[in-house]
Amino acid sequence: MDIPHYSIGIDYGTNSVRALVVDTRTGQEVGCGVWAYLRGDQGVILDARQPDLARQHPQDYLDGLCAAVRAALKQARHHAAFDASRVVGIGVDTTGSTPIPVDCDGKPLALQRKWADRPDAMAWLWKDHTSHAEAAEITQLAQRDKPEYLAKCGGIYSSEWFWSKLLHCQRVAPRVFDAAASWVELADYIPAVLTGTTALNQLKRGVCAAGHKAFYHPDWGGYPDPAFLERLDPVLVRIRQTLPDRAYTIGDAAGTLTAAWSKSLGLPAGIPVAVGAFDAHLGAVGSGIKTGTLVKIIGTSACDIAVAPLAKPLPDIPGLCGIVPESVLPDAFGLEAGQAAVGDIFNWFVQHIQPGGPKTGTHENLNGQATKLKPGQSGLLALDWWNGNRTVLVDQRLTGLILGLTLHSTPAEIYRALIEATAFGARAIVNRLESHGVAIKRVVNCGGIAAKSPLTMQIYADVLNRPVTLSRSAQTCALGAAMAGAVVAGRAAGGHDTFTQAARAMTAVLPKRFTPRRAAVRVYEKLYACYQQLHDAFGVSGSADLSPIMKELLSLRDEVRS
Repeated sequence: MDIPHYSIGIDYGTNSVRALVVDTRTGQEVGCGVWAYLRGDQGVILDARQPDLARQHPQDYLDGLCAAVRAALKQARHHAAFDASRVVGIGVDTTGSTPIPVDCDGKPLALQRKWADRPDAMAWLWKDHTSHAEAAEITQLAQRDKPEYLAKCGGIYSSEWFWSKLLHCQRVAPRVFDAAASWVELADYIPAVLTGTTALNQLKRGVCAAGHKAFYHPDWGGYPDPAFLERLDPVLVRIRQTLPDRAYTIGDAAGTLTAAWSKSLGLPAGIPVAVGAFDAHLGAVGSGIKTGTLVKIIGTSACDIAVAPLAKPLPDIPGLCGIVPESVLPDAFGLEAGQAAVGDIFNWFVQHIQPGGPKTGTHENLNGQATKLKPGQSGLLALDWWNGNRTVLVDQRLTGLILGLTLHSTPAEIYRALIEATAFGARAIVNRLESHGVAIKRVVNCGGIAAKSPLTMQIYADVLNRPVTLSRSAQTCALGAAMAGAVVAGRAAGGHDTFTQAARAMTAVLPKRFTPRRAAVRVYEKLYACYQQLHDAFGVSGSADLSPIMKELLSLRDEVRS
C-alpha cells in the first residue's frame, strides 16, 4: 500500500498568510488555513502624509504563521489518511522585496518595545515606493561605474527593491538604520525563524531575493562590491559586511524545524524547511513552469515568470526585474517581469469611484455588463500605471490614464478598458521577452482574478494572441512552496528528488482553455498600436505626435458598432 506523505506550503501575501497541506503523491490539497494580518489597513501600515509608504509589522508574520498552519492541519485531519507525523517538508514564499531591519540575533527591531510603533523599524513592504529618489540615484551611479549590475536587472534599479529602501531609511530614519545590525528579506526571515537560524552568521539568504532585488550575481562573486556601495553612502558598507558570499536555491534546506516551533505548530521536530523565495516565483513552480511557458500570477499586482536553460547563453533584457541563475528552478535562468497594479486598478474603480453606487457598481455586475461589449466598441483606451510601471519601463513615477471619454461613456466601458489596459501591459512584457530570444508559446494564469473572471482571461488570450490556461490549484504560490518542501525532503522520505518529478506529480492545469478569437485579435492589434504610442509618449523620453489617437479610437469604435 502506498502510504501518503504531505508537505506544507506557507504563503505570505500582502494582506494575509496562508498555509496549505499537500499530498506529495498527487498534489491534492487536503488542508488550508488563512489568517488576515491585524495591524494597519488590511495588514498594511499607511501614512496619509506619505502616500508612497507601505509597511508591515513583523508580529503579524509570527502570529499568522501559527494561526494559518494550525488551521490547515485542523482541516487536513478530516482526511482519514492524514497524520501530522507524515508531513515531510515545509516551504515558504513571501512578498518581495520586503526587507526587515534586524538586530545581531536576527530579531526584527519592531519586536522590541523601543521600536514597536515606528513604521521605519517595521518590514518595508514590496509596494513601498518612498525610495524612488534613491532608486534613481543607484541607477545613475551603476550606469557610470557598474553597468553590469543594471544589465542583470533590466537596466533600472527600482524603488521596490532592497538597496534603495535601505538607503532611504538611512536618510529619513538614521536612528533606525544605526540600530539595525543588518536587513533580512521576509523570504529569508521566516525559514530562519522556523529553523532557529536567525543569527546573522547562520541565516541562509535565498538567491531569488538576492538576485532579483539586491544586485546579487555569481558573475561578480555575490552581492555588490563594497566600494560601489561606499560611493552611494559609506554606511551601506556595514550592511554589506553582514551579507554572505553564497545564496541558496529553493532546492536547499534552510535547516530543520525546531522543537519550539514544532510544539507551536503541532508538527514533528526535525522536518526540513526549504530556503524561501518570492511568491510569484514559487507560484510559477506551482503552475508547472517550463521553457516556453509564461506564468502570470495575477492579483493586486501581476508578476510574470519565465525560465530558460542554463546551458544556453541568454542576452540581457532591458526592463526586466532580473535574469538570475536558479532563482526559480535550480537548473534554469529565472526571468521576472510584472505590472505594479492589476487587481488594485479594478478595486480602485469599484471601491473608490463606486460607479452607479456601492450596490450596483460591483465587480460582478461590471464584469457581466463588460462581457456584452465588443473589443473597441467603447472608444476608450487606458494606460495601466495606477501604481507606476514595473516592466518594461521600470518607473514608479508614472501614473494612470483613460483616453477617449465622452458624455456617453459608461461604467462598464471604463471597466473593460481597464482590463484591456492590463492586458496591453502584459503584451508589452511578452514582446520584450520575445524580441530578445525568449519564445513564449503558452500562458498559464493563476491567482484570484484568473479564477474569478473569465472575461479577463479571454481578453488576455485575444490581446496576447496565445492560448491561455489556468493552473489547477487556486493556491499556486503555496503549492509551489509545498513542492519546495517536498524536494528538500527527498524521495526516500516521501517527497521528490527533483522539481521535474514534483511537477509531474503535484501540478496540472484546468480543462478550460481560452483560445484567441480571430475577430477580436484583429481589433486588439489596432488598439495595441495606439497603446504603444501612448506608452512610449508618456514613458519614454522623446517627442511623439499623439494628435491622431483620439480620432483613431473614434473611427475604430464606429467601425465596430456598425
